[in-house]
Amino acid sequence: MIAQRRLTYNFALQHAIDRAIEFSRPLLIFEPLRVRYQWASDRIHRFVIEGMRDNAQSARRVGIAYYPYVEPKPGHGTPLLHQLANRACVVVTDEYPCFFLPTMIEAVKERIPARLELVDGNGILPLRLAEKTYTVAHSYRRYMQKNVLDALDRVPSATPLPCPALPSPAPIESKNIRPVDGFLASNIISRKILDRWPAADFERLLDQGGISEIPIDHDVVPSPVCPGGTIEAERRLADFLDHKLDRYGDDRNHPDEHATSGLSPHLHFGHISAHEMVLKLFEREEWSPENASKPNGKNHDFWNVSEPAEGFLDQVLTWREIGFNWAFKNPDTYDKLESLPDWAQKSLRATADDERPFLYSLEQFENADTHDELWNAAQNEIVRTGMMHNYMRMLWGKKIFHWTRSAQEALDVMIHLNNKYGLDGRDPNSYCGILWVLGRTDRAWGPRRPVFGSIRYMTSDSARKKLKLKKYLERFA
Repeated sequence: MIAQRRLTYNFALQHAIDRAIEFSRPLLIFEPLRVRYQWASDRIHRFVIEGMRDNAQSARRVGIAYYPYVEPKPGHGTPLLHQLANRACVVVTDEYPCFFLPTMIEAVKERIPARLELVDGNGILPLRLAEKTYTVAHSYRRYMQKNVLDALDRVPSATPLPCPALPSPAPIESKNIRPVDGFLASNIISRKILDRWPAADFERLLDQGGISEIPIDHDVVPSPVCPGGTIEAERRLADFLDHKLDRYGDDRNHPDEHATSGLSPHLHFGHISAHEMVLKLFEREEWSPENASKPNGKNHDFWNVSEPAEGFLDQVLTWREIGFNWAFKNPDTYDKLESLPDWAQKSLRATADDERPFLYSLEQFENADTHDELWNAAQNEIVRTGMMHNYMRMLWGKKIFHWTRSAQEALDVMIHLNNKYGLDGRDPNSYCGILWVLGRTDRAWGPRRPVFGSIRYMTSDSARKKLKLKKYLERFA
């Protein structure tokens, strides 16, 4: 369990259950957290471990063997998968087209002593369904609308566990897990393995400061407003559907209105699935497939639900999934300038020598030390909370481009700050959003402007006129 970190609505888990039944062997869910990943910090570690704690509780309820492992120092857990696979019929894992996960899969697939099977559970549409990279939202939306109803005929089970057909291994006692918890099984994990690689002690890690002993960045502190895990994700989804969805269409761009779902971190770490979000919205809207119109490529009048629901579905099914399409189809360039459309690259070359009105260093950006109160507020928001309002993130990126020496420097600054502080960073969706700042999935705009050329222009003055920002600035400026 490396990307879709949950026991509900999970294609990979369902496939593993099917394999266990096929081979008449017990199922082990192994969820690891390594140390050596870029931007590793207390913020990211705690978010993932909070999700592990929820998974442990769920596994206990359904009587399944679950093994959470948090690596204490770099490399200590490297042999563990190999040791577990020694006795496995098959290893099932998540396919995820971004960050270090594809490299990790490449490193282990020829080495582990068992068959390795990857399952795509990233979104509603399978990654391999698209035959090309979609360069603009309109064309991806039309493709999505043509195929999404068929995809919704094949949804993961909300609760694949408990499963009576699964063999039930006997529990084993370990230092951190009592026998009655039923996480582990004597015929799956040996005492030797558990002694060398103890299961995660959540009380020590989360309540007694154990994360401080792990060699990661302790300056990036846990988010005070966004805990991880499936329990929090489902609470946020219910709150959004019950109290915010009706305001989503009119208020989502206004930071003061708090009309967004706040679920992007939980989507990124797999604590909730796009399927659950979409299906529960359909249930609230009393939608059925017969309500859908013919594909039109528009962000409205396809689903024939309320206007706010149409807007939310477009965010989940078009804007999120076009990022996965980009990362999957372009594994070597999805985070690079060469992935930009020709018109954008031409525009960047034409304005490369334009004088910038201000120039700031990475340190100044990171410390929110610019002349612009609104930009500083956006940077302070992501540093303090691990999240940034979506409209503010667009403005944040545009001004970084305006205040750096080159498009490449702007891209480097955006990626570093977003991935270091953002709980939804390091994700195909966030990389696509960052490259959108420089023209991806957009069109050429006029009139041509200094620095920006034909790339969409945004200003803080315009944002102040359009957005409700008083409370936002009081909190973060």
